[in-house]
Amino acid sequence: MGTETAFEVVNAVLSADPISVDQAIATVESDTAGAVVSFSGVVRNHDGGKAVERLSYSAHPTAHQVMADVVARLVAEHSVNASSSQPVRIWAAHRIGMLEIGDPALVCAVSAAHRGQAFAVCSELVDRIKEQVPIWKEQFFTDGTVEWVGAGS
Repeated sequence: MGTETAFEVVNAVLSADPISVDQAIATVESDTAGAVVSFSGVVRNHDGGKAVERLSYSAHPTAHQVMADVVARLVAEHSVNASSSQPVRIWAAHRIGMLEIGDPALVCAVSAAHRGQAFAVCSELVDRIKEQVPIWKEQFFTDGTVEWVGAGS
């Protein structure tokens, strides 16, 4: 049997305050990390061929717990298959409330001894948060129309 990798969840929250990819990276960096992979999902100015002015994210009351559970499940699954005993550090935050074009909506950062593991964990983390955390997006278009988009279960 291999040694179990120590996973450390540094942050896994929904935030009404602005989130920063620089802060996420700085928080997960360590002397044992040979790779730091980050993701910043930002508000874009278009969707489905329509110009977006701004958007708002609303979270179900259980979303904070679901976010923690999603990260915990990911950690549990990756701990079993880990080939390195070096720590893997995870930082994740999703904004709620009103966001402007260019604002980060979802930020994740993962540090690990090697890039393959850091990329894999970060990619899966982003996908799972988007698929499973009950957050809804309200898009405000420049033509005055509004559209709700379900993100999560």
